Amino acid sequence: MKNNIQINVQVSFIKEQSSAAINQHTFAYTITITNNGSLGAQLLTRHWRIQDETGHIEDVIGEGVIGEQPHLMPGESYQYSSGSVIKTPTGTMKGAYGMVNDEGERFEAKIPEFILSEPYTLH
Repeated sequence: MKNNIQINVQVSFIKEQSSAAINQHTFAYTITITNNGSLGAQLLTRHWRIQDETGHIEDVIGEGVIGEQPHLMPGESYQYSSGSVIKTPTGTMKGAYGMVNDEGERFEAKIPEFILSEPYTLH
């Protein structure tokens, strides 16, 4: 398969930057993007859908990630860290990266949904 992008996510709660009193719950996440395809590919855009417990949805759409548009040859990985602030102790994130392969073909790499959760809030 020429377009095969794997995305892994690790999430951590940032207690020092969170406050239940002001409905601010801060999470850091590290994304690892691996090109398991047969062609090189470049990440051009991102689209995140962030949802909190109340059902509030925030869409974040933009160019690249952390100011970069990495190009990954087959077998290469790219890792970056970022963060999100939501109004409730738990929420979810999912989305897609807009990619273009070395043949000029555009495709989406889906970011599987993952959970943002303060420790000890999910049972």
